[in-house]
Amino acid sequence: MTIMPNDVPLFDPRLLLELDWSQNTALFSPALSPENPGDGLIMRPLCTADWSKGFFKVLGQLTKVGDVTLEQFIKKFDHMKKTGDYYITVVEDTYLERIVATATLIIEHKFIHACSKRGRIEEVVVSDECRGKQLGKLLVSALTLLSKKLDCYKITLECKPQNVAFYEKFGYSPSEETYMQKRFCD
Repeated sequence: MTIMPNDVPLFDPRLLLELDWSQNTALFSPALSPENPGDGLIMRPLCTADWSKGFFKVLGQLTKVGDVTLEQFIKKFDHMKKTGDYYITVVEDTYLERIVATATLIIEHKFIHACSKRGRIEEVVVSDECRGKQLGKLLVSALTLLSKKLDCYKITLECKPQNVAFYEKFGYSPSEETYMQKRFCD
């Protein structure tokens, strides 16, 4: 895993490399893993240099991201790093030196379940030109295993109805709960 000397990772990269991949429930053909995500690709934590490597361009294929300055990015990055509860993971194309996929694991601390933790996967997106390379599957598999490694009692995600079958491959199932929201801006 290559990290530039002046680049800061959001979390310890060893967490991804130390996952027990034998517990992965998704099938990959050809075989992929966090250590071997494909030719010319590396899977790693979000780093400070990713602001200029197309991170927001990839996120923009999922939702509106707005104009984020480097200063804003670094301030938010530092906050997330300090909490220790954000595991934003990216796949970088090393030939192009740009981010081609990302997903986020957020850890919520609870009083319930004997002061346990819950994992939440959010913002899973693969750039248009890299779809079909199993990168979304790889990210979800890795973050699911990471939440288990971090002792979460459960992990959840929200998805559109047409994506339910995709997430069922990882052992996720629709809950009886209804996802509700109230937006304060677009």
